Amino acid sequence: MTTRLTELSILFLSVAKWFLLAGIVGVLVGLSSTLFLILLRSSLALTQSFPYTFLLLPVSLALSGVMTARFAFRARGYGTEQVIRAIHQEGGKIHPRVIPVKFVATIVTIATGGSAGNVGPCAQIGGALCSAFGQFIRLEDVDRVRLVVCGISAGFAAVFGTPVAGALFAIEALWIGRLSYGALFPSLVAAFVGYQVTAYFGVAHVWPITPSVPSLSVPFFLSVGLAGVTFGVAAFIFVEMMGLGKRLSLLTKTSSVLTGVIGGSILIAVTFLFSDDYLGLGWMTVAHALKGDDLPWYAFAVKAVTTSVTLNFGGSGGILLPLCFYGAALGSALAHGLGLDPATFAALGLVSVLAGATNTPIAGIVLAMELFGPAIAPYAATSCAMSYLLTGHRSVIPTQLLHEAKSSSFALASQQEIERVTWAIKSRRSTFTKLFFGKRGSPDSSDE
Repeated sequence: MTTRLTELSILFLSVAKWFLLAGIVGVLVGLSSTLFLILLRSSLALTQSFPYTFLLLPVSLALSGVMTARFAFRARGYGTEQVIRAIHQEGGKIHPRVIPVKFVATIVTIATGGSAGNVGPCAQIGGALCSAFGQFIRLEDVDRVRLVVCGISAGFAAVFGTPVAGALFAIEALWIGRLSYGALFPSLVAAFVGYQVTAYFGVAHVWPITPSVPSLSVPFFLSVGLAGVTFGVAAFIFVEMMGLGKRLSLLTKTSSVLTGVIGGSILIAVTFLFSDDYLGLGWMTVAHALKGDDLPWYAFAVKAVTTSVTLNFGGSGGILLPLCFYGAALGSALAHGLGLDPATFAALGLVSVLAGATNTPIAGIVLAMELFGPAIAPYAATSCAMSYLLTGHRSVIPTQLLHEAKSSSFALASQQEIERVTWAIKSRRSTFTKLFFGKRGSPDSSDE
């Protein structure tokens, strides 16, 4: 009996400790996200009053690239992947210089038209604040890491307005095939508090449309299955596009200034060829897709190009919101082509591509319910799961660690960063895959 009471007391104290720490973190990240979002909104209001601000993109990408190269290399690119790298490799330590550099570099990038999001910066700035707070109160590595995870969840919730999905994203994005359950409770507390802080100041985003969802039927469910396959392949392509952009930027072998000038010039050319709808945050296009409005069928592809160029050629910002644009536009195009409801499939595309490209299917399902209501749950669950599987062993967050292969037909080394993982087909006695790719395995191989 004494042992049980001791166990219960320790757990109670742990809950109280993390309720307090996560609450403090939620306030810190909520305030930093509020400041960031207000400054970004003000900057966009200023620059969008001039129709040709995007002509400054070569200068802004060059400036962003120079800032991150000289002052805080970890502030370059998306943001989320750098926080996860710090969690896995550096005991949750993030240099405080990341905070001001990420602030300025992201605002400079997006305000002039760079195709990037605002979720990753909030998560990275929040993670850096949590790291500094953890070091200030002398937390051990394991606790400091948990605080940084809370920073991700609070940053996600502050922008999307979805605290449960934010908490799940933070604990799911660390590994592929594993959840960090120990961080679930503090992540939830931090996400709820962070969201409430930004909502109090009126900057938390409210999604404008809740699409109506058709009733369950066999034909509609088959359509959702087809959409899930499409979203998975699209997520696969998006990740590869980001990788291609990175390789092309490295091939230039130029200074940060010239790399930014090249990237900005490409974005200007794309804008004159199509329009400026594929620059910046892209909230309005997402809103139009969720209303069921007609979009150019190629909108998703152009957004993938502008995002890859922006984030690989010197720009700084997030990757999650561009993924939402890409998925919503693709879902809209698919629905219009098949004569389905475009608003519903835009919503499914938004969460499914995000779930696949970041390997966070559970967060994607909950995100769908928080944004669009519980009626979409069975369809979102189907398409998110399919997208997650079909994206394969790749991610827009290259610092995720692989914990478990997505199919038992693959031989993969676990606990490696996903960008470094190489795969091979496992030799097995009886498997559907061997009909196409493999030979009969050894007698002691298990059946699939």
